[in-house]
Amino acid sequence: MNLRNKISISLIALSLSFTAIHANKSFKNTDPEKDKILVYVLKNILTRGHFVVKDMNDDFSEQVYTSFIEGLDPSKRYFTQKDLKEFSKFKYEIDNQLLEDDVSFYNTVYANFTKKIKNAKSYYAELLSQPFHFDKNETIDIDYDKVPFAKNENQLIDYWRKQLKLNVLSRVQNKIEKQDDKIKKDSKTKKKSFDSLEKEARAEVLKNMDELYLRIEELEHEDWFSTFLNSVVGAFDPHTTYMAPRTKERFDQDMSGKLEGIGARLSKKGIYTEIFELVSGGPAWKQGELEAGDVILEVAQGDKEPLDIVGMRLDDAIKFIKGKKGTEVRLTVKKKLDGTTRIISIIRDVVELEETFVKSTIVEKEGKKYGLINLPRFYIDFSDIDSRDSAKDMEKEIARLKSENVSGLLIDLRNNGGGSLKTAIEIAGLFITEGPVVQVKYRGQDPIVKNDENPKMQWDGAVVVLVNELSASASEIFAAAMQDYGRAVIIGGNQTYGKGTVQSVIPINNFYPKYEKDLGAIKMTIQKFYRVNGGSTQIEGVYSDIAMPNKYSYMKFGERDLTGALIWDKVPQAKYTKTNSYENFSDVINKSKNRIALDEQFKLINEYAKWLKENQEDTSYSLNFKDFSKESALLEVASKKYTNAFKNETKLNFESPKYEFPLIEKDSVLGDKRTAWHKNLAKDIYVAEALNVLKDLKLKNTTETVRN
Repeated sequence: MNLRNKISISLIALSLSFTAIHANKSFKNTDPEKDKILVYVLKNILTRGHFVVKDMNDDFSEQVYTSFIEGLDPSKRYFTQKDLKEFSKFKYEIDNQLLEDDVSFYNTVYANFTKKIKNAKSYYAELLSQPFHFDKNETIDIDYDKVPFAKNENQLIDYWRKQLKLNVLSRVQNKIEKQDDKIKKDSKTKKKSFDSLEKEARAEVLKNMDELYLRIEELEHEDWFSTFLNSVVGAFDPHTTYMAPRTKERFDQDMSGKLEGIGARLSKKGIYTEIFELVSGGPAWKQGELEAGDVILEVAQGDKEPLDIVGMRLDDAIKFIKGKKGTEVRLTVKKKLDGTTRIISIIRDVVELEETFVKSTIVEKEGKKYGLINLPRFYIDFSDIDSRDSAKDMEKEIARLKSENVSGLLIDLRNNGGGSLKTAIEIAGLFITEGPVVQVKYRGQDPIVKNDENPKMQWDGAVVVLVNELSASASEIFAAAMQDYGRAVIIGGNQTYGKGTVQSVIPINNFYPKYEKDLGAIKMTIQKFYRVNGGSTQIEGVYSDIAMPNKYSYMKFGERDLTGALIWDKVPQAKYTKTNSYENFSDVINKSKNRIALDEQFKLINEYAKWLKENQEDTSYSLNFKDFSKESALLEVASKKYTNAFKNETKLNFESPKYEFPLIEKDSVLGDKRTAWHKNLAKDIYVAEALNVLKDLKLKNTTETVRN
């Protein structure tokens, strides 16, 4: 990784810290009654139903205080020590206020912060209006946990100056490198002066900041108050969150993998709502007139009067464009290609987000065919139990691969953050006969064993499960069950994420039905889950049978690094029957470990992971151009060593299963996506080694009963 990449990561993090801020222009959109109701209901739900018994005392108050202040101002750009002195009178009073449904702490901070946002716009505009002095010897540390809050406004402005200077400096460096490359290719290229490039860089940073603060100002009181509520509920554990109505709607969409609307992804460009991408197979895609880059000016529901959405916040615009299946929406659109304006009529329908769903491919290796199934999420639509879900789709996909006579299955759960516990249990059941899959435990109660009750085993052949450090929750349930039963080899990162808790999404109006407005929902930790062998996946995750080095190997990563994460513990193991599916399980694992240890590319990846860790810990940058350039050059040299770390040509050829052929003929977008996926798989060293393991496994038919 060179310095440019390192800087870009830092700047992205900086931008994200801004977008996490929920500010509003004034108090005019506040709803004090709703705020108090939310506090009243949430505190009662949490104290009675959360897995952890937690007193709302001074320690709790301090935790909420710290979380809220740091969450609002992670880059130390807004509050000074004078502000903190004002806030500190609430430090040990928040618990008492919450017990009285009092939100004085929130109101005080909110009022202060609204002013700070207005100040910030004048700060960055003024600082970016003049050239920075890059011959000055000074540094900046972007590990803001180590940086104290500014003593006063002057120091605060200096914090701003350094952060903006770093942003401009990185852009100037990139511009100089690009210019040098152009000159090497064409000596007639006109060379711009440093001052000219610096001016361009400042203009770009100013434009980005203006767009950022435009988005910040669009955020409403509901967004802002949600941040405070999440500081409160997050004091119980990191996975308990409050979801405002819009957030809950997006959560349901993610869980089900579908929505009702026109099937277009939208983005905000200044004051305009623009088509970013059409969802393949969706209503807009089928209708054929709407294209990426088109700008939506007005929205009409059927033959009603159109509504002007120019300047409207994106979430609100989406609300008018989406709608129930079978209804008509008329969009007044400015076309990207010719600039003409036209009205496009689209009949809304159910839109399935294809990238959410199970997909498979077939690869041939040494004369045998193997199936690879990618499961990006354990999805389900809780409002329609008869609709598709990950378990039903997985069963179909396995049947399709069986019909093509594959010899083994590789289940790819990398980056799968979880989802439905129900579907995780059902998917595990496809690979075993009936029996326990996971144990769940409410607070103060004995564990409950959750069983696969279907005696049918959909796949009795060889199985390898590919995971990484981002495989979490339901992914860990499935992987742990496969490991405990001896049903599959788990291969991937050293250990999975380590989220061993279960959340329930509860509509808050259920507890306060007399309030007519939508109060949103709470996603609350109500259970911990445990493997059938009794151990929790909390903190520990699932350790791979075969660990392969990757870029996360030495990073701080996973549940164990979250503040307030629940502890690891264990319960008695359940009664289950190990499949002992393989006669050469240990030999295959040892063979793979030896292969990995001797592989030069894996050695290089391991070195790269160590190098990344070192750079992660180095958070200081020089703001002197010459020193900055020297640091950049040194990192560039070092990074070249790892250029080919993940470039791997396996010579494997992946093809879609036969049932997809007619679908791809009708849908070129789907075909392009599959082609890109197959190309990436052919370069994937982790898939290649997992297939080596799958090829080496030999089945046997003995079983062994494990009793508690």
